[in-house]
Amino acid sequence: MRISLGSARQWHWISAAICLAGMLMFAVTGITLNHAADIEVEPETRNIEATLPANVLESLTLLPQGNAGLPSELTDWLVNSHSINPPSNKEAEWDGVELYMSWPGPGQDHWFAIDGETGKMIYEGVDRGWIAYFNDLHKGRNTGVFWQWFLDIFSVIVIIFTVTGLQLLIKQAPHKASTWPVTALGLLIPVFIMLVFIH
Repeated sequence: MRISLGSARQWHWISAAICLAGMLMFAVTGITLNHAADIEVEPETRNIEATLPANVLESLTLLPQGNAGLPSELTDWLVNSHSINPPSNKEAEWDGVELYMSWPGPGQDHWFAIDGETGKMIYEGVDRGWIAYFNDLHKGRNTGVFWQWFLDIFSVIVIIFTVTGLQLLIKQAPHKASTWPVTALGLLIPVFIMLVFIH
């Protein structure tokens, strides 16, 4: 069933209002991604080497081998002694000898390894800055399920925005001779570039 002009206008402005901020962010990060090699950002790297207290090291012996959540003693020590905040929903890998955990996020990466015999811990955290953070949001890299849902819903809203825009073009075309030539140009330019310049 064809959408009426009034309905198309209503859906068009509503979808435009909802996806305005997202479209602006994706347009800007499209530029920053396209020129990633030209944007020089020095990542901030934080390295820590430490030895676990005896009671914290002992808590590791209670872990089942394989993937497991961190003992509360270890989490408290990481936070209070070194300001390391591993996510509570992330599991570590424990083989009875070494505990390893990594948690990448948008624009950053973290990991630590603990020797289960000596208690020696090595930690590294890398923060690549705000541009990398928003670039990873654009790509959906290490952003979690809620951001993935947002991307899916946002994409549907953009489709509604585009389809209702097409409906309005169809209605306005008889009054503006340039409507379809300009629309065709918007289609032909990327197709031409893909066929001629991209191999």
